[in-house]
Amino acid sequence: MDRIASGHARLDALLGGGLPANGINLIIGHPGAGKTILAEQYLFHNADRSHRGVYFSTVSEPFDKILRYGQSLSFFNIDAVGDYIFYDDLGEAVKNGGLPAVLEQIDEVFKEQQPRFVVIDSFKALRSFALDDAEFRRFLHDLAGRLTVTATSSFWIGEYDRSQAASAPEFAVADAIIALDAKRTAERELRVLQVLKLRGSGFRSGEHAYRISEKGLDVFPRLADELDTTSYPLSAERVSTGIPALDEALGDGYWPGAVTLIAGPTGAGKTLLGLHFLFQGADHGEAGVLATFQENTTQLARIAKGFGWDTERPDVNILSRSPVDLYVDEWAYDLLELVERSNASRVVIDSLGDLLYASPDDARFREMMYSLSQRLGRRGISLIMTHETPELFRIARLSEIGMSHIADNVVLLQYLRAESKVKRALLVLKTRASNHHPEIREFQIQPQGIVLGERFSSEQRFD
Repeated sequence: MDRIASGHARLDALLGGGLPANGINLIIGHPGAGKTILAEQYLFHNADRSHRGVYFSTVSEPFDKILRYGQSLSFFNIDAVGDYIFYDDLGEAVKNGGLPAVLEQIDEVFKEQQPRFVVIDSFKALRSFALDDAEFRRFLHDLAGRLTVTATSSFWIGEYDRSQAASAPEFAVADAIIALDAKRTAERELRVLQVLKLRGSGFRSGEHAYRISEKGLDVFPRLADELDTTSYPLSAERVSTGIPALDEALGDGYWPGAVTLIAGPTGAGKTLLGLHFLFQGADHGEAGVLATFQENTTQLARIAKGFGWDTERPDVNILSRSPVDLYVDEWAYDLLELVERSNASRVVIDSLGDLLYASPDDARFREMMYSLSQRLGRRGISLIMTHETPELFRIARLSEIGMSHIADNVVLLQYLRAESKVKRALLVLKTRASNHHPEIREFQIQPQGIVLGERFSSEQRFD
């Protein structure tokens, strides 16, 4: 099956290679969802002098307004307008002569321009000018026949909602249906794209985040990878944590490609353990990435400098994002692209709580983190994730977000009270394929970073 590309690689992949050529594509959604932008994105990417395009407006937005706003988009080529992309208004025809007049005007444009790509915006508005359901169905049949005979790829835009799929005949005629929507959770709003129908093709199911920018629709398909059972090579050489005593407690460090969860209360040293890991790798020629929501780059540079580390070095890359208005899918692709670009071997995510807060739901968060850890692990990239526990003392639960099961290693940081003193303690709770030492050891934060002390003796008492 021939395909129509959008010019956006992630959207085309989501659609299994693109929309079907010579088909009827219905783009639905509420006003302001980006339907017109998406249709124009396809039109300007595919039309040329040998394959002309026509954009029909009806009785929704005025013709000149569509052109004016279109010129604010980077893909909008003003030189193409009037050359091989043409804008035409069906509004007067439908108001004066109804649906028969619309077909007559479309026939005239087809004879003159012989387009291969056609947009009708808004198609739903034409329904109001039908005398009855029977006339509208005849109109649909006649229009679909014209488009099929001329091998035209068309895009019908309308303010439909998904509940109309069972009753509106347009949904039955369409070869592909793309729904654009906005989901609201508390004060957050997330734009989502979903493929409701795609004849003769597989596609990525579910809701996928997108943003609207001057480039058009930027789509971020949900990270929900199926289990990959194929084998892949893994190095047998251990990866140091950057703290010799912790390497010993883990059974000589981490396995390459392992996932490590560092959990503990606020201020216990979770971020500092991650920085040890990154800078130790950088000192041995392994580039790293720190994805942080806790500090901006200036704050992070000040923290690192206090321990003798330089965040400006080229082999340590910082991905700093605010948890406000964060799209977790967009963040995941930004992280993967930075890892690819920097050829990183080590990644630290600080922290999981911020990602969970930005996620639409818990299930979405879990499938994303599973997929992300699998993608990194199969490439031998070691991942550390930090998570803040709610308890300061006597930690009773490791994580309410279910991340410990995907971790190969679990390191617990905690506070212990001994008389009038509060001490920091570290415990390796879990290591896969390693003989670790499950001992509670005191540690201190000194100018050189985290320094592990001796294990607590059984005689010591803590409240």
